[in-house]
Amino acid sequence: MADTKLSPVMKKKRKKLSNIRNAEKKRLINISRKSRIKTFIAKFEKAILDKLSKEEISKAFSAMQSELMRGVSKKVIKKGTASRKISRMSTKLKVALA
Repeated sequence: MADTKLSPVMKKKRKKLSNIRNAEKKRLINISRKSRIKTFIAKFEKAILDKLSKEEISKAFSAMQSELMRGVSKKVIKKGTASRKISRMSTKLKVALA
């Protein structure tokens, strides 16, 4: 069905439905990304609680930090939020490595 044969009202309706579908896809992707970020934070905290080696804790911190900044670049979380979380986790890292 060509767009030239559709009335202007039908074109708008088709576009709205398309926007709704795309928004739902984006929402599901963002939920997945946020979940991934939370998982990396949990892994880092678990590494500290389990008193793993300093190298493993540092690796977990590095992975968590890069995942947070990836979330910022994908506009899932704000830069300030990520910076605050990283700052608080780096304090925990210093205590764990001391």
